[in-house]
Amino acid sequence: MKKMSVVPASAFNLNCSTIASDKSISHRCAMFSLLSDQKSTIENFLLGEDTLASLNIAQQLGATVTRNGSYVEITPPKELQEPSDVLDCGNAGTAIRLYVGLLSGIDGYFVLSGDKYLRARPMKRVVNPLISIGAKIDGRANGNLAPLTVRGGALEAFRYHSSIDSAQVKSAMILSALRAKEKSYYKENLLSRDHTERMLLGMGAEISFLTDGYIEIMPLTSPLKPLNIRVPSDPSSGFFFAVASAIIPNSTILLENLTLNKTRVEAYKILQDMGAKVEFIQKENIYEPIGDIRVSYNGKLSSVSVNSNIAWLIDELPALSIAMAMAKGTSKVSNAKELRVKESDRISCVLENLNRCGIETKEYEDGYEIVGGVIHKAIIDSFGDHRIAMSFAIAGLVDGMDIEDIECIETSFPNFIEILKEITEVL
Repeated sequence: MKKMSVVPASAFNLNCSTIASDKSISHRCAMFSLLSDQKSTIENFLLGEDTLASLNIAQQLGATVTRNGSYVEITPPKELQEPSDVLDCGNAGTAIRLYVGLLSGIDGYFVLSGDKYLRARPMKRVVNPLISIGAKIDGRANGNLAPLTVRGGALEAFRYHSSIDSAQVKSAMILSALRAKEKSYYKENLLSRDHTERMLLGMGAEISFLTDGYIEIMPLTSPLKPLNIRVPSDPSSGFFFAVASAIIPNSTILLENLTLNKTRVEAYKILQDMGAKVEFIQKENIYEPIGDIRVSYNGKLSSVSVNSNIAWLIDELPALSIAMAMAKGTSKVSNAKELRVKESDRISCVLENLNRCGIETKEYEDGYEIVGGVIHKAIIDSFGDHRIAMSFAIAGLVDGMDIEDIECIETSFPNFIEILKEITEVL
């Protein structure tokens, strides 16, 4: 089990153009290329363990994949092939949940699994709505746990109003709708990440947004256009260093070439509400709005209450909790039960580690309270969750930190430690 120790940092001023490529978009590039009949080209594909798992699965389904560093070409087969082995999703919830939706409408037998952490994560949130439209899916714990088996085939059209605001559930249902017999409709209460809709529209899918909040999806009558895309940098990865600059006096960071999609920058706006200086600098808007974000220390942060747009914050809340722990007053997060079904139970795991650091907290079923103070050095358990490992590495910039089980960082941000070393010493 790999460990690392982070040494306290002094003021820093950093321009960063090497933030990890966006994981959500990279996953989708690997999958959506299979919906075309022509070669897709992807620049700046994330070479993390999770996204490479999605790419490997595309190959197992018959695609020809060539890579030159982060430049990837994917040539789909005429028809997706039934694989001879298990489709290994690694630690990637996005991979398993979206592939289940995509493969539900494809003739063949497919088995999807992953590492021990992924095999413990709940899948019924995707499996149940898919079964309701005719998908044949099973797994451990009555279909709630991987390995999942999919016997793909014809699917029924649907009108589905989801009780869960989740981009993974939405994407799985949209992908299944592309193989349905007639047009389908999907609705969520709050807009979750919309990369799936944006990318499929760009590829020529017939998707409409109705005034009653439903998304209308027409089934495919012909292959989609190929992707020709440069994946922007990931704002949720950049957010770790945004927090660093907000809690270390006299520090500034410029994060370059991020997606500025409104569903992806909510955490930066909350950090701004807490008192940090945050600037958004848009440069282009083709598939996604893309630009830079500059974050600067602007005095001690103030506490904040977070209870809305949780679907836009789900990946950043562990790092935002570090900012809350350094703020004046008591911060509260609610309506965030979704945190309990991520790579770890992020509510209990974040709070346990904050308690180790001398921070007072209170746990609720759907959130928590954090009493701001000073984070002290402690021994941190990542619980196999990359975002917990990286969040507490940033916390270590204050008084040092020892973090155990850091292999998980490779799943999403392979050069995280390299960037961290530009700010402080990492042992």
